Amino acid sequence: MYYAYKYRLKPSDAHREELDRHRDICRQLYNHTLYRLNEYQDEHGDLPSMTTLRSEIPDLKKWWDGLSDVYSKVLQTVVERLFDNLKGLSKLKENGYAVGQLKWKPPREFRSFTYSQSGFKLDKKGGQTVLSLSKLADIPIRLHRAIPDDANLKQVTIKKEPTGEWFATFGVEMDREPPEPSENPEKCVGIDVGILKYAHDTDGTAVGSLDLSDERDRLEREKRKLSRKQHGSNNYEKQRRRVAECHADLRRKRRDFLHKLSAYYAREYDLVAVEDLNVKEMMETPSNSRNTASAAWRTFLSLLEYKCEREGTHFVAVNPRGTTKACASCGVSTDKPLWVREHSCPACGFEADRDANAAWNILSRGLEDVGVGYSESTPVETALPVDTPVSAKRVVEAGSPTLKERTASTVSE
Repeated sequence: MYYAYKYRLKPSDAHREELDRHRDICRQLYNHTLYRLNEYQDEHGDLPSMTTLRSEIPDLKKWWDGLSDVYSKVLQTVVERLFDNLKGLSKLKENGYAVGQLKWKPPREFRSFTYSQSGFKLDKKGGQTVLSLSKLADIPIRLHRAIPDDANLKQVTIKKEPTGEWFATFGVEMDREPPEPSENPEKCVGIDVGILKYAHDTDGTAVGSLDLSDERDRLEREKRKLSRKQHGSNNYEKQRRRVAECHADLRRKRRDFLHKLSAYYAREYDLVAVEDLNVKEMMETPSNSRNTASAAWRTFLSLLEYKCEREGTHFVAVNPRGTTKACASCGVSTDKPLWVREHSCPACGFEADRDANAAWNILSRGLEDVGVGYSESTPVETALPVDTPVSAKRVVEAGSPTLKERTASTVSE
């Protein structure tokens, strides 16, 4: 399997200057390659191959000062990056999207370059771990978690974040294959995601949404300060970095929460059923789009899917239509507005939390898709408490010690 391990670099001022110089040379090569691609298309009426443009690099070094200072594999990956972008545009066009043409990259939009196959290694120098980059420098790196001994390092991408921090992301290939999902999963769970409660599962656990209101307020304050600075001045650049730090803080806290929650479900259960949500379509609706974007449901489902594959857990994405309206006990559909948070079936009298009822419907559909049966009694009868209409046995707030204890083993994800 293929994994990505991301680490923070600790470059000195001289290292930062050299990293920026290499990054800018790669950016200029990208723009030159795009110019040559358009020129070739105008002359021949067809796009050149990647090999054609990549073979021009040795001739460029004869008159381009500084191009020889960059490792050859890095220059080749710049050309590959251009063609990867072309493939991305082609796929969007095939899916019916209106796409334009690739544009030249300004300095702020070209933030990374890649060493592929060779030219890099992890080493120990002066009592600290460094990342040795060919034709660049030995840059100290913070290895907050170890790379497995049997891992094969395929590439490393060096990236500068808007905050000015530098990171190294290793592409790691493992020889071992993930475990096969069980043919008869015993621990199964259905998850209904929402905004008031981020996740409500069939085990009666309701996980509260992550409260990022303080971080958003800080971001809005810093953005107002930025709007009062003169564009291009030193004070503007300092304030721009503060805004970038606010964005990074929001992103880190959200992804930390999603990583821990998804890792918990992937490791604790044999089968996980979720809704196959069309978040893009939901974002286009005029109501509640900001909360929908902040919830990052698609990111959560993507993280959960690959972690289930890694842990040998069944991941089932079911059709979400009607999961809230249908009764989990008898299947009768009942319309209810969004503000009604309890499900009460007029046919069988079953009462439960609205989200818990949806979670059971999601699990039932997931079991049907996988072809796994249940016991003689229905899941509702065996797992939901019968002495109360509220089916959340425990409510876990995001960031609380309880959630941290449940996900303590996933901090390194």
